[in-house]
Amino acid sequence: MKSELGGLPTDMAITVGRYLVAAELASDPEQAYRYAQAARHYAARIGVVRELSGITAYKTERWTEALAELRAARRLTGRNDYLALMADAERGLGRLDRALEVVHSPEAKRLPRAAQIELRIVESGIRRDQGLADAAVLALQVPELSDGKLRPWSARLFYAYGDALLAAGRREAAREAFARAVVADEDEQTDALSRLDELDGVTVADLEDDEDEELDAASSSDADLDDEEDEDDDDDDIDDESDADLDDKEDNEDDDDDDDVLVGLEDDEDEPGGEAEEQPDTATDDAEK
Repeated sequence: MKSELGGLPTDMAITVGRYLVAAELASDPEQAYRYAQAARHYAARIGVVRELSGITAYKTERWTEALAELRAARRLTGRNDYLALMADAERGLGRLDRALEVVHSPEAKRLPRAAQIELRIVESGIRRDQGLADAAVLALQVPELSDGKLRPWSARLFYAYGDALLAAGRREAAREAFARAVVADEDEQTDALSRLDELDGVTVADLEDDEDEELDAASSSDADLDDEEDEDDDDDDIDDESDADLDDKEDNEDDDDDDDVLVGLEDDEDEPGGEAEEQPDTATDDAEK
């Protein structure tokens, strides 16, 4: 990008570069389009600017604008990297014959394999639009579909193949293709998992119900644990009360034993005293005699 912006004044190159980076990083397609348009305002004669302008127009389904921008970028750079986008834009405009001309053009045959696969995906969509479901499946039956190797574009190929098979009424084969797409799509660039769930009859409502059941089970388990803890606390209180009662009983028994001992001692003290009182009387009687 720096080399292509090198012909601009430094300040302008910095401004355009920032807009281009912002457009590439923006998650909202409309916002990305606006950033690309701002860059185009300053540097409409720079190939990379027109390329990004065309890509963002394509992603927001501005088909006519996308075609114009990508053709301009092609003239300025001499690159054919975006032929698949141009063919799909023609398809978006309903010009299926023109789209097929782009797909089978001499330039398309010289593209890297990844770009050729993208053209195959577009062709499959064109065949479906034409009502040729079997032809749509055949367009995607390339060696990379079954060689067991995963590539950066494998998820898109498997996904498109699943779409074509489903349109052809081959439900089980489509399910297998979407399952392969899920495995290959580590970055979740497609909604293959949702498509697989649809084929398996799994709905969002089902998933929410499962989550609610799990939450209810977890809440019930927590409540049971709380009840068990409360029961343990009650048992502890009962044990404490029992211990206290035993202590009180032992104290009372000790007190009773002490009282009995005291009473015994008092009785013992009373008996000697009685004999002492009687002795003087006996002595007096003897004196009188």
